[in-house]
Amino acid sequence: MKKLSLDAVGHEQLERAKDASSGRSSSTVFGGHEQVLHQTVVALREGSSMKEHDSPGEATIIVISGRVLLSAGSTSWEGRKGDLLVVPAERHSLEALMDTVVVLTTAKVR
Repeated sequence: MKKLSLDAVGHEQLERAKDASSGRSSSTVFGGHEQVLHQTVVALREGSSMKEHDSPGEATIIVISGRVLLSAGSTSWEGRKGDLLVVPAERHSLEALMDTVVVLTTAKVR
């Protein structure tokens, strides 16, 4: 069994995001190439984003802290601390409305 603090990982990644030119930083906390389930803590500095990109397959976002805007086409969803957002199976983007930490979970078909 493995246990870790998502708050601690998120805090560390947010500090790195503040110094990164991209305004973001991430760390995989579970999974890898050989596993279906993959979980990544992603920190985004306010105003930074993950530009529009294809869906990685089934995916969700859990907001640990802050606020984000998930957009796909002309539809957007705002996520706040404690919210679960289901990532649409189409091109989408994620923007930080304030300093934010999320857990991105993806499940890839083998």
